[in-house]
Amino acid sequence: MKAWKRLLALGALGALLTGPALAQYPERPVTLVIPYGAGGATDISARALAGPLGKLMPKPLLTVNRTGAGGATGSVSVANADPDGYTMLAARVGSHTVNPAMKATLPYTLDDFVFVGVYEINPVVCAVAESSDIQSMDDLIAKAKAEPGSVSFSSSGVGSLLHLAGAMVLNSFGVENPLETATHIPLKGGGEAATAVLAGTATFICTNSSALASFVANEQLRPLLVTTPEPLEGFDAPTASSLGHEELEQLVGWTGIAGPKGLPDEVSATWRDWLSEATADETFVDQMTKRGSVIRLMDPQESQDFINGQYETFRKLVDDLDMRIEG
Repeated sequence: MKAWKRLLALGALGALLTGPALAQYPERPVTLVIPYGAGGATDISARALAGPLGKLMPKPLLTVNRTGAGGATGSVSVANADPDGYTMLAARVGSHTVNPAMKATLPYTLDDFVFVGVYEINPVVCAVAESSDIQSMDDLIAKAKAEPGSVSFSSSGVGSLLHLAGAMVLNSFGVENPLETATHIPLKGGGEAATAVLAGTATFICTNSSALASFVANEQLRPLLVTTPEPLEGFDAPTASSLGHEELEQLVGWTGIAGPKGLPDEVSATWRDWLSEATADETFVDQMTKRGSVIRLMDPQESQDFINGQYETFRKLVDDLDMRIEG
């Protein structure tokens, strides 16, 4: 009888010890932090993905915009969160490759995050106004070299992807000292940057395809270059590789899902299953493809390798052109 009681006691103790580990994730709503403002590329992508994700998750998915410091404010809030899967991040090229490459001081590093998967690529498109006499990249580069100071490019601010993209493209095409030869015009956002080209305030812009899709479709902007390996639907422009500049294929925007360092393997696996189904949703794919995005889910290791490779490319460019921001 005593032996039987001991077995019952041990069984009860075992249940207490293993109970929490067997708890089904998620048991409460999950917050997805969007580190940029409403209406931007990150916000559009994350909220579009939240549609099919919300149908798969057993508890509500709460999307929250935490903006500031070029994506750093929202990113650090996730880095500092408990690594339990209840606070996740819609990570972006600006917050996790451009910022680390360009800014000397950041309140986080890439090592502070676990990437579940990059799921969207936004190729970069360089474009001029439809009314411009510049018809090709050859025309643009020839003008920049022949008339230093006559060419300008707009961006969403100093240290943004657009800032880096304009300099990187000019540098790749052999424009020496591109930030001196061409004029950088920083503005408050991507919309203002595109409008500046339309108005003739800036000569060209290099930004995510999703930000230019409507301008190109309405024949307001003329694309000169896309950074995809293959031609991009909706953008009648040569690829960088077809012009002999495969190195520019690294110049892309992207969106992925990340959690804080220490995220449990089972939580990561659950998110990978959700993402696998959500990114195959026809409505989501159609919505994002029309914006010029390429939807393809990378596994965690592929995501990390891609992000690290992009970071190294951008860091070298920043060093070569002395673009680092100290503040």
